Amino acid sequence: MSTPVLEKPGFLRSAFGGLPRPFWALWGGTLVNRLGTMVTPFTGVYLTQERGMPVAAAGVVMAVFGAGSLVSQLIAGVLADRIGRRATLAGGMLATAAAMLWLGASSSLAMITAAMFVLGLVIDAYRPASNALVADLVSPEERPRAYGLLFWAINLGYAFGMTAGGRLASMGFSWLFWIDAATCVAFAALVWRAVPETRPAERETAGGFGVVLRDRLMVAFTLVMLGNTLMYAQTVTMLPVAMTETVGLPAGEFGLAMALNGVIIVLAQPLVSGWLGRRDPARMMALGLVVMAVGFGLTAFVTSVVGLAVTIVVWTAGEIMTAGIAGTVVARLAPAHLRGRYAGLSGFAWSVASMLAPLFGGVLLGVGPEALWFTVGGLGLAAAAGMLALGPAIRRR
Repeated sequence: MSTPVLEKPGFLRSAFGGLPRPFWALWGGTLVNRLGTMVTPFTGVYLTQERGMPVAAAGVVMAVFGAGSLVSQLIAGVLADRIGRRATLAGGMLATAAAMLWLGASSSLAMITAAMFVLGLVIDAYRPASNALVADLVSPEERPRAYGLLFWAINLGYAFGMTAGGRLASMGFSWLFWIDAATCVAFAALVWRAVPETRPAERETAGGFGVVLRDRLMVAFTLVMLGNTLMYAQTVTMLPVAMTETVGLPAGEFGLAMALNGVIIVLAQPLVSGWLGRRDPARMMALGLVVMAVGFGLTAFVTSVVGLAVTIVVWTAGEIMTAGIAGTVVARLAPAHLRGRYAGLSGFAWSVASMLAPLFGGVLLGVGPEALWFTVGGLGLAAAAGMLALGPAIRRR
């Protein structure tokens, strides 16, 4: 479909120009939503401090959230192809707003657990629809840049949301639920008003994921993505534990070092996204995975906050290289009428990694830092090798 584009003068055009207006509506909605992402980063604190749960009980409740997230991407992928990208995205955001308010109003263990499961089910339901929309709206040549800019918006908004959420939590957790719900509604309204339905007229929607699972190239790429996500998920699972408990860094120093990740992404991503988009996706992703693997492997030798900062700079550089590639490859592999399902399978790798990463990471950290970080680095190198092996088939597709 043909849509008008936003033109930018001078050097800004290489970073922001030439993309259709509906994409920028999707980008703006993503930014607004992430500006208000305040509940999930503080869920553990809310359950233990506000609701008085023991740590073990809070862990069980958060595992229930993970169980909802595990099936979320698969269901949302089917819905994006069957009922449409716009309806799935807007509906998922409205359902997320309702689940947020339900959780905030719940006081019994049973109600909190049920609300957490529903929240896990709907909070990321927008992702397959969003990825399919970008593939529908943006030309193949511009997709790496478009996906990279969405990644930038997520990081820009999340950095603000984390900072504001921490301050608001001290005033009362109810603020977090209402603001998060409001930004979800705003995202839904903006997409419904400014983004057209892009699902192709051809609709071969019978069945579930069988057709995707029969695509051996897509399944192999999903396994590569699983290696990537198992590596990256350590940043929010075992890395904080390893640095504060094993290395002995104060929590404040660890938080300050981790802020480098967001700062580098916000400053660098728009500047390099155009250049990265002109590179071969498979080779660029493999290179990014190698750089990330080196960064995580070096974490085994960290003894100070300066050393941690160096490793963060390294793996953040790799993260920027890979940021727009996964969506680009999935869009290249997927038939237009199945883009939601393909994106859902790709998202499923993230859900699986979020559950597996703390399990194997905790066991390996118990053996020693070298066991954890060399294994994590090895996963990254294996994923890079897999990506290079898939490169010729992806280029032919």
